[in-house]
Amino acid sequence: MSAPFIHRLRVYYEDTDMAGIVYYANYLRFIERGRSDWVREIGMDQNAMREEHGIVFAVRRVEADYLAPAKLDDVLVVETVLSEIKGARFIMDQRVLRGDTVLFTAKVVIVVMTLQGRPTKLPATIRALLEK
Repeated sequence: MSAPFIHRLRVYYEDTDMAGIVYYANYLRFIERGRSDWVREIGMDQNAMREEHGIVFAVRRVEADYLAPAKLDDVLVVETVLSEIKGARFIMDQRVLRGDTVLFTAKVVIVVMTLQGRPTKLPATIRALLEK
């Protein structure tokens, strides 16, 4: 397993619920940002992928565990690691941490789809970017 890609963020008022803790669905937004920045970091342009190859990524499945709450003004780290690539899908393991405390973990299955919504294999050039 490679070193995790790190995305940092701060919890804002808009991220919290009436109790002042991060609303559960916002963790999905946080990990999406982590994956999106990871894709940019490895040199992939999702707009070009759509325009040149006619494919897009879509989340197929998320397994999530909420372990501890994040609160207003916390500084969080989203760790993202590619754990598996197979044909038309790949799996990302992600964690949200505050310092050394793991607040949230997720296993995200991403599928590669045509613009018509059909699964398709990753082109070799894109697979190479994911594997580097």
